[in-house]
Amino acid sequence: MSGFRWLAHPTLTLLLTVIWLMLANTFGFGHLLLGLLLGWAIPLLCRDFLIAMPRVRRPFRLGLFVLQVFADILVANLHVARLVLGPEARLNPAFVEVPMAIEDEFVLALLTNIISLTPGTVSADLDVERRTLLLHALDAPDPARLVAEVKRRYETPLLEIFQCSPT
Repeated sequence: MSGFRWLAHPTLTLLLTVIWLMLANTFGFGHLLLGLLLGWAIPLLCRDFLIAMPRVRRPFRLGLFVLQVFADILVANLHVARLVLGPEARLNPAFVEVPMAIEDEFVLALLTNIISLTPGTVSADLDVERRTLLLHALDAPDPARLVAEVKRRYETPLLEIFQCSPT
């Protein structure tokens, strides 16, 4: 078999092993061996489905970005709780189209996941030909502001962090 590699993704293998050990909540030899086996087998079986990740250009900025996303998720949880527990009249749900400058499919997938993980927003559709992302927001009184915020808080940093060229 040409191009077959027995260790499909070494970094993913290590990450899955660590995740297994954390889930098992023990660092025994048997669990380490099982974690390594799972960490090796899962990427090997799923290698045709995995998207190639672009090189991280700014690792420190990536760390700050992850912290920012966690903070945004926390703030959004509080905002959504206040909206849901309050009167229905305060809700301003809307579908909003966000034009995308990101071309890389891994970075686009990362962006759509970040948006969907943030309470109150969900990625509804990605139109590759028109290069737009359709979002549903629970509270979007100003759709243009939401578009600007997504681009400023998530798209621009992702373009800086990963080695992928915007249009």
